[in-house]
Amino acid sequence: MAWSTRELADLAGTTVRAVRHYHDVGLLEEPRRRANGYKQYRVAHLVRVLRIKRLADLGFTLPQIAELGGADQHPREALRTLDRHLAQDLTRLQRARVEVRRILQQAAPTDLPPALAARFRDADLSDADRALLVVLTRVLDFAVVTDFVDTLRALPPSPAATAFDQLPADADDATRHELAIRLLPRSRTLRVMLPRLRSATTGLSAAAARTLDEAVRDLYNPAQSDVLRRVGLLLRARPDPVRIPQAGLTVPRRHGVCTPP
Repeated sequence: MAWSTRELADLAGTTVRAVRHYHDVGLLEEPRRRANGYKQYRVAHLVRVLRIKRLADLGFTLPQIAELGGADQHPREALRTLDRHLAQDLTRLQRARVEVRRILQQAAPTDLPPALAARFRDADLSDADRALLVVLTRVLDFAVVTDFVDTLRALPPSPAATAFDQLPADADDATRHELAIRLLPRSRTLRVMLPRLRSATTGLSAAAARTLDEAVRDLYNPAQSDVLRRVGLLLRARPDPVRIPQAGLTVPRRHGVCTPP
């Protein structure tokens, strides 16, 4: 008895394309052909295809199956290795499911670590500010970013921060200067309250500093970027002391994120 490629695929519960791929990667020997050129698959081919399919369903890759060879021997060590990998995958999937449930319950953003995402729920940040904080999580210590977010949430509302969010790209020089002056007290407060952030941003690697510079250019329009630059210059020129506001103030408003220079 001999089968065609289609018949072999049907018997094995796979596809003609899969059978041909097994030939292409060297997992399945080519059968003899009839005089008309059609392949003649035998029982050995069916058994081999079933074994390949079974091992693939368990989680072996085709290169791994090739390493096992064609002999029908029990791959004990390979199965033990696979079992360890599957256990690791199961643990990862369980953690992922817990996090997915938390994200669903909290309606939390998916681009932030869970602990930070929860803090964003009641913080009305602009899209640009929020995206910049996401970038900060990649270049600064997580605890430093968490402190920064908590401090932003505790600050009172700021009309200057709202004006910054709404600043058009073609704002004139006088408007930019006036807004930088208005933002200075808030930025100075952040500078005093967050020495860890200032220390972290001062000691950034060249690559991290370049990442933050590029993020600011991408997220804020030219006028906003210029205002942030002016605020930084003012902070260095006017290092006046500032009264730290009382803890416990939680007013979720837009903040106009500007990392202390």
